Amino acid sequence: MSHKNRAPRAFNLEETQSTKTKKTSSKPKPASQQDKKRKPRVVKQAALLELTPDLAAQRMGSSDLSSRELAASLTPPAPLGRVKRFRWSRVVWFALTALLSLGIGLWVDQLIHDLFKRGDWLGWLAIGLTGLLVLATLIVITREYIAIRRMAKIDKIRNLASRATKNDDRSIANDVIDQLILLYSARPDTARGRSILNEHKTQIIDGANLIALAERDLIKPLDEQARALVMGSAKRVSVVTAVSPRALVDIAYVLVENAKLLRQLSELYGGRPTTLGLWRLARNVIGHLALTGTIALGDGLMQQMVGHGLAAKISSKLGEGVINGLLTARIGISAIDICRPLPFTDQTRPTIKDFMGELISFSTKGEKRNTG
Repeated sequence: MSHKNRAPRAFNLEETQSTKTKKTSSKPKPASQQDKKRKPRVVKQAALLELTPDLAAQRMGSSDLSSRELAASLTPPAPLGRVKRFRWSRVVWFALTALLSLGIGLWVDQLIHDLFKRGDWLGWLAIGLTGLLVLATLIVITREYIAIRRMAKIDKIRNLASRATKNDDRSIANDVIDQLILLYSARPDTARGRSILNEHKTQIIDGANLIALAERDLIKPLDEQARALVMGSAKRVSVVTAVSPRALVDIAYVLVENAKLLRQLSELYGGRPTTLGLWRLARNVIGHLALTGTIALGDGLMQQMVGHGLAAKISSKLGEGVINGLLTARIGISAIDICRPLPFTDQTRPTIKDFMGELISFSTKGEKRNTG
């Protein structure tokens, strides 16, 4: 009854809040709040803690973190589009070639005249040999020109595919599909992919999906063969350089094996490299590696392998072979990027990690067989 007859009262919220804070301030604070309000102190000497990549990976709970980071650092990035520009060096080489051709022509003309003075049959023999030389030279020049134009066509298809994927342009994608079918028209191993593209290219509306279909059904089987070629070359280089007694033999074999790999990859993706075409392909691959700063390995790669604990899995005798094998794999990845008519959009781009594990296991198995 007394609660019902109590008269209403007004309270000041600010005063009640201040009184509550005063009451609570007199109570002892927990240790966690005292630590939060502790004033910073100046530490004169601080010990530095330096973690190696393997220790950091163990503390983060990931056993293969170091190998993943190493593979990512060793994998060369995809090449950018080349910008054509005028170069005076081409004018210099053209003028020098023209002068040499004129000089050789005058020398042959004088030789034929001298042979006619000695005998008519010698002069006619010289004319026949000169004609044969000119015919063979024209055939070689034509083959080189066709090979270079075919490589330029592959570059053009790749650039158009990048535009079609980026802009989702169906008309450009259809043009890319038509050029791909024409490029592989004489290849029996691409018959299934070409038939699928001819059947579904009118049913797909988006340009990006059409390029992805071509990459999955037409280029993916070629990618699997390319990875097998790169792995085989890397294994051969690692074995030969591991057992070779002289460094000169190592260098010669690595150059020959890499040139062979470049030719095989170019032929696999539709190119027909001749002498000048192979030279141009090698120049583009080396230029890509030098531009991305991934060609200078040497001791730096060995330090990375030691730092990530990979060198403990192989002996010092096979360490150089593994490094040379990884070098060949890097060159193979760059060659795949340059020789492939489509960029990597739907499929996974090969990395050093795809070759590193098998290469190291291959080296360790070979060592066990030799020691056993």
